[in-house]
Amino acid sequence: MVAALAVSPQLVPGFGGVTQIPVDTGDDDISALSRAGFGRIDVADPDAAMPAVSIGSLIGSVRVRVVAELVDTVAVITGAARGQGRSHAVALAAEGADIIAIDRCADIDSIPYPLATKDDLDETVRLIEAHGRRVVPVIADVRDLDALQPGVQAGVDALGEIDIVVANAGVVAIGLKDPLDQQLYRDIVDTNLAGVWHTIAATVPSIIRKGRGGSIILTSSAQGLVGKGGDGSAAMFAYAAAKHGVVGLMRSAANAYAQHNIRVNTVHPSGVGTPMILNDHTLRTFQENANGAALSGNLLPVPWVESEDVTNVVVFLAGPKARYITGVALPVDAGHAVM
Repeated sequence: MVAALAVSPQLVPGFGGVTQIPVDTGDDDISALSRAGFGRIDVADPDAAMPAVSIGSLIGSVRVRVVAELVDTVAVITGAARGQGRSHAVALAAEGADIIAIDRCADIDSIPYPLATKDDLDETVRLIEAHGRRVVPVIADVRDLDALQPGVQAGVDALGEIDIVVANAGVVAIGLKDPLDQQLYRDIVDTNLAGVWHTIAATVPSIIRKGRGGSIILTSSAQGLVGKGGDGSAAMFAYAAAKHGVVGLMRSAANAYAQHNIRVNTVHPSGVGTPMILNDHTLRTFQENANGAALSGNLLPVPWVESEDVTNVVVFLAGPKARYITGVALPVDAGHAVM
C-alpha cells in the first residue's frame, strides 16, 4: 500500500510546504498516521518514482515526492500582526511561502478599539519562522503609499519578487452613531479601500517583473455584498461603501492584470472572531444595539466565523488549484449575505 499525506515543511528538511509521502505500509499503519495529525491520507500511485528520505524518528523510513504548492513563492500580507492577517501569513508560510508581513502597529484616534502592536507583529514573525520560512516584518500604514512602497521593496530585496498578495488590513467602528463624523469616515475609507489600492500599487510591479503570474486576494466583507446592519452612521456608511468599493477595485484589477496571468479575487467574511470584534466596545455594542446585532446575522447558527475559515479560502485562491479563478467575489460568511 502506498499512501500520500500532507506534512509541514519542518518535518522533512529540504522539502517545504504540502508534501505527499507515499508509505509502504498497511491500512492500519496509514490510519495511525492520520490519527497522529498528518491530515487526510489518500491512496497514491504505487508505481511513481520517488526519492528516498528517512525521517525514522517520526514515522520510519519513507519515500517522499514533493508536491509543495507554494514553495519558492513570496507572499505579502497587510494587517499581518494579528487576527485574520496573522492566520493567513502563518498558513501561507506552512505551505512554503516566504512572507512580507505588514502592519501599522499603532492605534488610529477615531477607531474605538486598540489596534495591533509591534509585539503582535513580533509574534507573527515567530510563528512564521517556526515553519522554517523567511519573513520580513514591515511597520507601515496602508493609508500612506509613500511609506508602504519602501517597506514592500525592503521585503523584495530580502526575499525576492512577489507572487501572492493578501490585502487584509482593515478597521471598523461599530456603535459610533455620529452621522457626520468626517474624520472617522475618511479613516475607514482610507484604510479599507484606498489602503487596498495602495497595496496593489506597491506590489503588482514586482509580480510583473517576476514574470510567472500571481494571485491577489482582497479582503472585503459580507458588508461588501449587502447593507445589513446599516444604522445611518458615518462609520457604517464608510465601512459598507469601502467594502463594496473593494469589489469594484477587484473587478477592474482582474481585467487590468489578466494579461500578466495575475488573478484578482475578493473574500467576503461576515463577523470573524478576532480582536476587531472581540473587544469591549464592539461586544458591548452587539449586546445593546439591534443594528449592531444585525451585523452578525448569519443564517447558519454561529455568531461569527473563525480566522481559519477565511484562511482556508485565501490559501486556496493563492495556489495553483485556483489557477483559472479570477474576478470572483467569494463569501465566507455562514450565509450572512443571502438575500
